[in-house]
Amino acid sequence: MKDDIFKKPLEKQFEFDKSVASVFDDMVLRSIPFYDKNLKLIVDFISLFAKQNAKICDLGCSTANLLLALGEKRKDFILSGVDNADAMLEIAKNKSNAFGIKLQFFNANLDEFEFFKNDIFIANYTLQFIRPPKRQELVNKIYEYLNENGIFIISEKILYEDAKISKKMIEIYENYKEEQGYSKIEISTKREALENVLIPYTESENITMLKNAGFKKVESIFKWVNFETFVAFK
Repeated sequence: MKDDIFKKPLEKQFEFDKSVASVFDDMVLRSIPFYDKNLKLIVDFISLFAKQNAKICDLGCSTANLLLALGEKRKDFILSGVDNADAMLEIAKNKSNAFGIKLQFFNANLDEFEFFKNDIFIANYTLQFIRPPKRQELVNKIYEYLNENGIFIISEKILYEDAKISKKMIEIYENYKEEQGYSKIEISTKREALENVLIPYTESENITMLKNAGFKKVESIFKWVNFETFVAFK
C-alpha cells in the first residue's frame, strides 16, 4: 500500500500502529534514502564477516525486510527479530511464511527484552526512538550479550555539529522526499508527528556511545546527508 498517512491533519504523535504497518514498506523506501541499497550492503557485509551458523538478532525488526534478505543470502544463519508493534510482527510472520524462511520473533520493548547471546545484533533506525537517558544502557546490554568478536550494526538518522550545515542537510533531505512524491504538507505533518519521538544523535555522539559500551573499533560503512550506518566490533 502507498504511504499517504500524513495527507490527513495530525491527530497524534508518530507510532508504529496498524496504519503505519500497512504502508511501512512503501514508507521506508520513499523516506529513507538508499534504504534498499543500504539493506543490501548490510546483508553483504554480514555474509562476508559472519561465521557458519551465526546467530543474528534484529532489534526493531519491523516487517522483517532485513531478516528475510539475510535468510535468502545464507541458509545457515539462525535469525531472530524483536519488535514491540503487534501489527509489524503480524506482517513479518506472514512474510516469513510466504518466503519459507524460518525466523523467530519476540514481541517486546527493548528495555524489557530478555536478551540472549548472539554473534551479531542489528538496530536499523531503532536507537533513535529510544529515549536518550536509556540509550547508553541499552547499548551496554547489547555489548554484554554479544559473543566474543561479535558485531553490532546500527543505522541512524544523524545531526550535524554545525547548526548551519545541519539546517541545509535537512533541506536537502526534504527535497529528496518531495522527489519521492511526498507533498510539503505531508513532510511538515510527519516532522511534527516525530518531534520528541525520534531523537537523533550526532555522528560523534553515536561513536562515543558505542565506545563507552566497550566496542574496540567503530567504522562508518554508509552515509548520505543525515543518515549513517556504523559497524561496531567487540
